Amino acid sequence: MAATLRPQFWSRFALSELTHPEWEALCDGCGSCCLIKYIDDDDAEALVEYTDVTCQLMDCATGHCQHYATRQEYVPDCIQLTMENLPNMMWLPSHCAYKRLYKGQKLPSWHLLLTGDAARTEQQMRAANVGVAGRCVSEVGMTDKEMEERVVTWVQP
Repeated sequence: MAATLRPQFWSRFALSELTHPEWEALCDGCGSCCLIKYIDDDDAEALVEYTDVTCQLMDCATGHCQHYATRQEYVPDCIQLTMENLPNMMWLPSHCAYKRLYKGQKLPSWHLLLTGDAARTEQQMRAANVGVAGRCVSEVGMTDKEMEERVVTWVQP
């Protein structure tokens, strides 16, 4: 896929000018957007509470979606992040590349597009307390009440 990415596209082009592979490459794979969350519709960025409960498709050991390409076939209400709906998704975590670039900020220093080294990025993400791998549970079999009791503070909007 790297051959289809323009050099430093994230700093040279507006989000609306990115190709599909470039848009997808912005995702750091943290999995935070897949966590069950409680959002105040009046001020989603300030009033969002994340839980450690994740979508049924998440592999909680790796922090990766088990069916990313076809996820909406399994979970019809799974959010497809697009340039059009991004302005309404400021509940995304503060480290999210999409949110950061939309707000005129730079990518986090550990982002794979900057390091070019997946292992180094993963290590630095852990050090920065970013990602769901190894610290989430599946929503399968969980009641709404149980989910409400699993609010965490390690995801910052």
